[in-house]
Amino acid sequence: MVAPARAEAAVTSPRGGGPTGPAGTGRRKPQISFRHRASAWDRRYSPYLYISPFFLLFAVVGLFPLIYTAWVAVHDWDLIMGQGEFIGMENFAHILGERAFWVSLRNTLSIFILSSAPQVVVAILIAYLLDYNLRAKTFWRMGVLVPYVVTPVAVALIFSNLFGDRYGLVNSTLQAIGIDAIGWHSDVLPSHLAIATMVNFRWTGYNALIFLAAMQAVPRDLYEAAAIDGAGKVRQFISVTIPNLRPTIIFVIITSTIGGLQIFDEPRMFDQYGRGGADGQWQTMTLYLYELGWTRSDFGLASAVAVLLFLLIVAIGLVNFVITRRISSSEVKR
Repeated sequence: MVAPARAEAAVTSPRGGGPTGPAGTGRRKPQISFRHRASAWDRRYSPYLYISPFFLLFAVVGLFPLIYTAWVAVHDWDLIMGQGEFIGMENFAHILGERAFWVSLRNTLSIFILSSAPQVVVAILIAYLLDYNLRAKTFWRMGVLVPYVVTPVAVALIFSNLFGDRYGLVNSTLQAIGIDAIGWHSDVLPSHLAIATMVNFRWTGYNALIFLAAMQAVPRDLYEAAAIDGAGKVRQFISVTIPNLRPTIIFVIITSTIGGLQIFDEPRMFDQYGRGGADGQWQTMTLYLYELGWTRSDFGLASAVAVLLFLLIVAIGLVNFVITRRISSSEVKR
């Protein structure tokens, strides 16, 4: 009886656990070192740490101002006295009842349409020309970017003199060929055309380089196949280049929409007063917002205009998103 007891004790864990060794069925769980745990934590959480600076910066300079603007918009907020009482939607009702708001909305949309649509078309044509093997192509590609480098204030000052009503170069040229002078600063549509010309001058070259990068990514085999099938340059541009530029075109349209609806520098510097014309001929929503906040000292009304402008941008962005989904779904079906 003594020998079996000793044998059993030999295969039993000295710490009181289950049997160990070859005759046992249970094994102790291996302990994980701190180094392995730190490596696992690094693989799991480090990606979030890498992208956190963007979200922290966006929260500080993007999300917080947006929320704070909405908070100011529902209060009676004065530039000098600061926060007043909560008034709910009264600021929005007051803004929507003013004629100046609807005039600024009309001007914003008009200038946006006159600048964005021609800008995209001309940028695509310039990019198509730059895509050829031109001599000194680096010089020409850098040259189209020069207007973008020039400050908006300088561009606005130059073009405001070019489109002067009495002594501007454009009206002088028109009168020299027998055409009556145009009231660039007094009429609505001419002032919109002049401001849209400034915007197109500054941003067309920038967008052309974006389209040029997209064109260089198009496989050259497609052009060779189209040439073998007998397609000319124009047909290749329509059937090969444009379909491959659809995502880039959508991107440029969305960015142009956001920038075009927030236009401020060009209309403000179009004359010496910076108020958008004597009767608000070219007063955009941002100029109207600036007048409410810094001239009337009413931050509540100015914040309400900012919120309405934000909603307008979001609405147009959603329209662009729907168009993007339809285009992408049609390409998948094909």
